Amino acid sequence: MIVEYTGRKTAITPKLKQLAEESLARIERVTNRCTSAHIVLKEDKYRQRAEITVQCRNESLVASSEATEMEQALREALTTIEQQAIKSKEKFTTVRSHPKPVVQELSA
Repeated sequence: MIVEYTGRKTAITPKLKQLAEESLARIERVTNRCTSAHIVLKEDKYRQRAEITVQCRNESLVASSEATEMEQALREALTTIEQQAIKSKEKFTTVRSHPKPVVQELSA
């Protein structure tokens, strides 16, 4: 998966990168079809914001979070993305394992 980081008014530390990459690896194991991710970390006066966009084959998973600590905001956003990925996979497997029945016409 290609991961792109953007820091607005903040520096991206190796600790934050490692945290993001570990969580994205977990998400990639769940979905098996994600191609890229974009992580935006913003710092305002008294709040830290994290926005994550993960591009998959048919959809885009997006989450944002706000906290007083950057690490906490990043964790919350990654947790939200992981929940979205699990829900998406469940929906995909349900549709795939329960196809619509084929109606056969009777000729009289």
